[in-house]
Amino acid sequence: MDFPILSTLIFLPLVSSLFIFLSKGQNNNSAIYISLFSSLATFILSLFIWYSMDYSSADFQFLEEQSWINDFIKFKLGIDGISILFIVLTTLITPICIISCINSVKDRVKEFLIAIMILETFMIGVFCSLDLVVFYLFFEAGLIPMFLIIGVWGGPRRVYSAFKFFLFTLLGSVLMLVAIIAIYWITGTTDVTQIYEIKIPKEYQNLLWLAFFSSFAVKTPMWPVHTWLPDAHVEAPTAISVLLAGILLKLGVYGIIRVNYGIMPNEVYWFAGGLAFLGLVNVIWGGLCALAQTDLKKLVAYSSINHMGYSLLGMAAVVAAGAMNGGDLKAAQAGLSGAVFQMFNHGTISAMLFILVGVVYERAHHRDIDGFGGLASQMPVYTGITALAFFAGLGLPGFSGFVSEAMCFIGAFPVFRTIVILSTIGILLNAAYFLWAFQRVFFGKLNEKYKDMEEINGLELFTVIPLAVITLFFGIYPGPYLDLIKATMDQIIEKVEFVATYDSV
Repeated sequence: MDFPILSTLIFLPLVSSLFIFLSKGQNNNSAIYISLFSSLATFILSLFIWYSMDYSSADFQFLEEQSWINDFIKFKLGIDGISILFIVLTTLITPICIISCINSVKDRVKEFLIAIMILETFMIGVFCSLDLVVFYLFFEAGLIPMFLIIGVWGGPRRVYSAFKFFLFTLLGSVLMLVAIIAIYWITGTTDVTQIYEIKIPKEYQNLLWLAFFSSFAVKTPMWPVHTWLPDAHVEAPTAISVLLAGILLKLGVYGIIRVNYGIMPNEVYWFAGGLAFLGLVNVIWGGLCALAQTDLKKLVAYSSINHMGYSLLGMAAVVAAGAMNGGDLKAAQAGLSGAVFQMFNHGTISAMLFILVGVVYERAHHRDIDGFGGLASQMPVYTGITALAFFAGLGLPGFSGFVSEAMCFIGAFPVFRTIVILSTIGILLNAAYFLWAFQRVFFGKLNEKYKDMEEINGLELFTVIPLAVITLFFGIYPGPYLDLIKATMDQIIEKVEFVATYDSV
């Protein structure tokens, strides 16, 4: 295909931001219509790309390449099974965020929508980039609109949270920039596809792995560099919490798979134990912190830390394919596929949870769990939808989260049995904090202050139902997802298997 479809996909939201800036409609209606039309068009285009992909190939598809800086750096784009999954997730959640902000954002609506459109461009750019410099620019550029959104439209402690978010992520990114410079010095290129074919000398791999990993760990986020996340969520508007949990947290794990696993498969084998341990810490620590919260939004934020721990376990399971671990290819496939699936599922489930928190916040103007009570009698439809989202979050069978978590455990168990057994405590913690919060908010005696609280309306339902449908669909039938990423997963596993087998001889 000669048409630059990936460039169109990336820059369509950016172009729309210019039209939003020039719009002059009353009550910001024109800005809302432009942003919504653009985001829906981007979503449809991403679905077309998904439909047009060759599932049987692990090669990058829809390649675009243009010389940029004296032929040293190229603007190179391409996607595979992992990329398209998160591109579709990004383009799906963005229009949902725009709809959800209609009631929650009252001031400077045009500027808010412009920031969201620009942020969408940067996020899609990360998933499409096949040059490390271009990847870095898109990865870092997303800091700017997020910083502005939290700092301008956030809550009372918005300035503190915005600066904390910015400094944490910027610190990690400095290390990534140093690593990219080092790779260019070693290989003479920043083209990802070329670097994949070059064996980086072992004496550099440890440091390069740690440099990239440190940057991606902040974005994931992993313990102990996770503390910016609850603050950012609490102060951010609902729409941005949805984007933050749904997409931005996935950039870290995506970077580890794309860069660390792709460029340095040898180090995957040696750092897997540490990755599994960090997964365990995330699962337990995130669950305990969520259990201690009285702010409903903060509870959901810590649940994100908890759920990303399962992805780390699944990612570590890839080393099961090595000869030293019995060459268990099925376990490696289950673990790595489960890790990516868990990221996708967390994107839909956490987005649904934050939208629902926003619904009750718009009515009560607070998020104190103990300040509610008995809402089930006043808001039965909202209660039912929230119950579904909570059940999905704690990973009950029939929901997509159950499938991905089970795959992560099954994949990691042959290699990290003790860690997996201990990680199952996280399932109990999930049930504890979700069910306890649900009981305090919806059951018991109705708080008289909320006897006239309005039921969830049609517009709010419209933002939640698509996510609920996806969660139920993939919980019952995950086949389309697994078919999409299988070839890419096999390619990654093959690299790690070869390295591990070679080193064991």
